[in-house]
Amino acid sequence: MNHLPQTIQVQINGQVKTLMVRQAELFLDTLRNAGLTGAKPGCKNGDCGSCTILVDHIPIQACQLFSMEVMDKNIMTIEGLIDQTVQKAFEEKWALQCGYCTPGYILNAYALLQHHPNADEETMKQWLDSNICRCTGYQEIIDAVTLLIDRNEYHEHHS
Repeated sequence: MNHLPQTIQVQINGQVKTLMVRQAELFLDTLRNAGLTGAKPGCKNGDCGSCTILVDHIPIQACQLFSMEVMDKNIMTIEGLIDQTVQKAFEEKWALQCGYCTPGYILNAYALLQHHPNADEETMKQWLDSNICRCTGYQEIIDAVTLLIDRNEYHEHHS
């Protein structure tokens, strides 16, 4: 096995990036080393969701991916959703406190609404169940997603 760093190309937040990675390097570490620090290292075993990113529009924990696995994939991090309505809904409904888990929740909510634009509360809970928050009551997060559905304000499309 080749343990030397290798070059990969990946599309992150609409821009093609060329990155040097080791074969056993976690994509969470690659993102953070590239200055994209919105995905947070919480549990580093896939339980908390604080490192959630979108890979080809599907929420995935970055701590569960090797960097080599994302070659030629379309990646969205929280930095790709700056100032979008989904973030504003979280602010309006106070669906955040310390902010550590918030990027994962926002990306999960964004993907949920792209796949299920009229999601009911049970569907919301199923999609958001992969994230853990130690500060807020989860109701504010459900309220933020419900607000987006009610206002029909979640159709930002990014590549």
